Amino acid sequence: MKKLRSYLTFVGLCLFVIGAADARDQISIVGSSTVYPFATVVAEHFGLTTSFKTPKIEATGSGGGLKLFCSGLGVQTADITNASRRIKQSEVDSCHRNGVTEIIEVKVGYDGIVLANSKKAEAMKINLKDIYLALVKDIPNPDGSESFVPNPHKMWSDVNPDLPNAEIMVLGPPPTSGTRDAFAELAMEGGCKKFDWIVAMKSSDKNAYKARCHSIREDGVYVETGENDNLIVQKLSVNPDAFGVFGFSFLEQNMDVVQGSIIGDVSPVFETISDGSYPISRSLYFYIKKQHIGVVPGIIEYAKAFVSPEATGADGYLIERGLIPMDSMEHKKIIDNVNQLEILPATL
Repeated sequence: MKKLRSYLTFVGLCLFVIGAADARDQISIVGSSTVYPFATVVAEHFGLTTSFKTPKIEATGSGGGLKLFCSGLGVQTADITNASRRIKQSEVDSCHRNGVTEIIEVKVGYDGIVLANSKKAEAMKINLKDIYLALVKDIPNPDGSESFVPNPHKMWSDVNPDLPNAEIMVLGPPPTSGTRDAFAELAMEGGCKKFDWIVAMKSSDKNAYKARCHSIREDGVYVETGENDNLIVQKLSVNPDAFGVFGFSFLEQNMDVVQGSIIGDVSPVFETISDGSYPISRSLYFYIKKQHIGVVPGIIEYAKAFVSPEATGADGYLIERGLIPMDSMEHKKIIDNVNQLEILPATL
């Protein structure tokens, strides 16, 4: 099998080199809608301050971007993909099967995921257990038995009498979104862990545990709105009863019309996301196809521009756009990794 993979990689590289004469002169970037606005600002700055063309960026979602990125080598494939979660082992394996064996991981900072609503309504105070019970497909049986029943909750007060007596309506991203993945892992699973008998499932059947904790209901209470976070904000501004799930940067950019819910007594603000006290915080990344460096011009230069102190440092221009910066030591390590073109191992 290893020999076959090596042969396929060699063939892919040969085809890539043959096609190099027709190589693009513009970087192709896909991936996360959360990272998209940060990447766009860097790309525009890069195009204005260097001799390279402004990179082309598409918001395809983290999962969709990694699928495109891992599809193979060649100028018809993406050079970089943005991700609002870390790459999965299954995605690394897919990349390797298709000849993309040299992947550079670049962490750019942090973000929080918010459950937001219109400023025309009161801000919600809620905990992770309530979020889980409001949105999971099947809830733990209220009779106390270690079983599940389809989620019957229609009103927030059905979940917890301390919550508003209002219909549950949540607008959020689809399964291809890194924000959806992170929300499921941090918020949904965080609430799921309040049930010890479900946690015990993890050691015996990890897949069943994940399904019970991560599966969002499909009865119309949670409405998938695609990869456009701005669309969610627009819908919240005209519907005070609805809530939306999206990244902190979009909240910060639209604080005149929407507000973030207080989760576990912690508000989603720059300081609480930075120090980790806000419970739904995550890291943001982009991934580089090293085999494209030197064929498509400007890739490494773009990466260096993105991680530069001017962009992602404590006083960088992306911080003004809502990115939560890394501490100086971690930031220096990321810069060193980019300069050294450090490659992800085949096994994470």
